Amino acid sequence: MRALIVIDFTNDFVDGSLPVGQPGIDIAPRVSELTTSFVENGDFVVMAVDLHEENDPYHPETKLFPSHNLRGSAGRELYGSLKQVYEANRERIYWMDKTRYSSFCGTDLALKLRERGITELHLIGVCTDICVLHTAVDAYNLGFAITVHEDAVASFNPAGHEWALGHFRGSLGATVLKA
Repeated sequence: MRALIVIDFTNDFVDGSLPVGQPGIDIAPRVSELTTSFVENGDFVVMAVDLHEENDPYHPETKLFPSHNLRGSAGRELYGSLKQVYEANRERIYWMDKTRYSSFCGTDLALKLRERGITELHLIGVCTDICVLHTAVDAYNLGFAITVHEDAVASFNPAGHEWALGHFRGSLGATVLKA
């Protein structure tokens, strides 16, 4: 059994307050296409979406990055056509707020995957070298098989993006696919 984890593909991360920019814009059609395909196949699909509070003095990212993905903001909405894919399939996609880089940290993701018998995770979204990477490392440590779709991940850091793709393959034993 497999699942698709769509990581942080929101307005703020693509072209908002903490933007990946053109690389994120470029992968938007593929992110929507993959999400639609997994939904139509009956696979478990998760929207793992960063959630922050304005000026949270206890969150480590407050000191590292500009405010982003704030509760109730337009920046936290899904980017581009992914928003329509989600709205059309809301009952078949699991929305999951996350407050750390990894989609597993402080969430019920592992429980949701285990109760469905899922052993294989497909990862897409942003940023390749931050939230996708940390999710992949935790997935590896929890024993999941990992596939990263190279044509559906992006970063604002080209060197970090390339390094993470190599790390997925070389250190996590992940399959890195390109359509």
